[in-house]
Amino acid sequence: MLRIDDISYSIAGRPLFENASAAIPEGHKVGLVGPNGAGKTTLFRLIRGELALDGGSIGLPSRARIGGVAQESPATFTSVLNTVLAADTERHALLAEAETATDPHRIAEVQTRLADIDAWSAEGRASAILQGLGFSTADQARPTGDFSGGWRMRMALAGVLFAQPDLLLLDEPTNYLDLEGALWLEGYLARYPHTVIVISHDRDLLNRAVGSILHLDSRKLTLYSGGYDSFARIRAERRALQAAEAKKQDARRAHLQSFVDRFRAKATKAAQAQSRLKALAKMEPITAPEEAKFHRFTFPQPDQLSPPILALENVSVGYGDRAVLRRLSLRIDQDDRIALLGRNGQGKSTLSKLLSGRLPAMDGKVVRSSKLRVGYFAQHQVDELHLDETPLDHVRRLRPDEAPARLRARLAGFGLMEAQAGTRVAALSGGQKARLSLLLATIDAPHLLVLDEPTNHLDIESREALTEALNDYTGAVVLVSHDMHLLELVADRLWLVADGGVSPYPHDLETYRRSLLTADEPERPREAPKPAPKKAGRDEILDLRAEVRRGEERVEKLTAMLKKISEKMADPALYNDPHEAEKWGRKHAEATAALPRAEALWMDALERLESAEKG
Repeated sequence: MLRIDDISYSIAGRPLFENASAAIPEGHKVGLVGPNGAGKTTLFRLIRGELALDGGSIGLPSRARIGGVAQESPATFTSVLNTVLAADTERHALLAEAETATDPHRIAEVQTRLADIDAWSAEGRASAILQGLGFSTADQARPTGDFSGGWRMRMALAGVLFAQPDLLLLDEPTNYLDLEGALWLEGYLARYPHTVIVISHDRDLLNRAVGSILHLDSRKLTLYSGGYDSFARIRAERRALQAAEAKKQDARRAHLQSFVDRFRAKATKAAQAQSRLKALAKMEPITAPEEAKFHRFTFPQPDQLSPPILALENVSVGYGDRAVLRRLSLRIDQDDRIALLGRNGQGKSTLSKLLSGRLPAMDGKVVRSSKLRVGYFAQHQVDELHLDETPLDHVRRLRPDEAPARLRARLAGFGLMEAQAGTRVAALSGGQKARLSLLLATIDAPHLLVLDEPTNHLDIESREALTEALNDYTGAVVLVSHDMHLLELVADRLWLVADGGVSPYPHDLETYRRSLLTADEPERPREAPKPAPKKAGRDEILDLRAEVRRGEERVEKLTAMLKKISEKMADPALYNDPHEAEKWGRKHAEATAALPRAEALWMDALERLESAEKG
């Protein structure tokens, strides 16, 4: 269990925690939420012991391993797969020791521990995690230096998931994932065998992958049972009740004060007035909850153009002489709201760059309205802002003739108030940088707005504000996002980017979500209703009993084999021959993998026998 007892912590005199407490049972999956700047990432650093508490304590079981993604994997010549395998430091150290150890007793201990942590299946487990995060088998063999920073962040995430720490701390893990990777991570975290705390603004992840919400607000921690929607509903009810109680108390105070003011000077009412003064003094003040600071996005509205505003006729597009997408014939009107779907690497970003004019067509015809203005936002653009300049400098460069008051009003329309307008971009939060990039993308009132992962770094309130702004916007929107909640509320057309082409997706987003989660399973045709089962005959029951008996014997045989192998591997003499030791280690891994399959077959046969005997 993770115990947080009455902790206090301040930064530069500003308190982030004051007597905050929470207890998270072992194995729980928890979403950590709270306003930007409240101290969520700081809490992670306090848990890891990187910062010293001002007061209170944080307790974990002895020898508990804490893991998280601090930074991207380095660019090296080591393969992606080997980089992830090295993240399990215990396994890495044991394998290194196994190559040099000479004491047979120590060799036996090392090999037994390797078997205990299932070291022989490590490559398969690491490869499956990398596959889920978007790395193909070929990618896993490439050196890490071949990949961009975003992909190396995925490697770092794969490494910590593979290492399986007892307490997994993840800070915005979906920021560098596409929709497929985000959905895979949801399922992985839900099945993770140890405790997880995840900071996330992804509403779907907080509803599906966690069972509790830890809310950081007003320097306190409160643990709510259930996902994010449940938390939001309970908190809204509590806030409404608190506001009502504060209003009632204010009315009671006003009534008592009125009596005191009216009768304090009268001798006949002096005692009653004094009594009411005491009641006022004893009354514990109930403070109405503060309204969250909620900054809407203010998108300038474009003038109307005749349809279509953009059309593609048999277009191919790609890089160099390699076409990524071919024979595209598409049309966009100004009232379109289009979500681009497709697996990682299929060409969604390539299509976004083509539509925005960042990438020319290799052949075919692109027809644009003569007055068409296009706004483009991509995740990497946040990193391309001028860090040594202020938001005011960025806007002034695009509008050099506008008065400073008008420039500040533009920034305020995107939640960048006076304090942020004159702050160097390097000192802004990720969410503030994203708001600035959105302002720069929309400043010319574009008729077509192409957004590639616009919600990265935005908190939940800002995502809701972006959703409202896009729904009020009178231009066309083309959207790529791993945020299913945003896609569901904004998009009314779905395009699937796959197999070198783009086509309308005929189903809804939930169907697409299911198709990603079951991608490895072939779609089964709908079967005709089966006739009611006939009562099993005597011969069928005898066959099932024989199958159950064989299944039981198989399980017993594998159990005995595992015991024998374990005894063999505990013998120090085995490790005088490294090849023989490795052979027995692999036998142990194979038997360990075969046992649960044998047990499942046995249980299935038992269930069928019981059903047949009852029928």
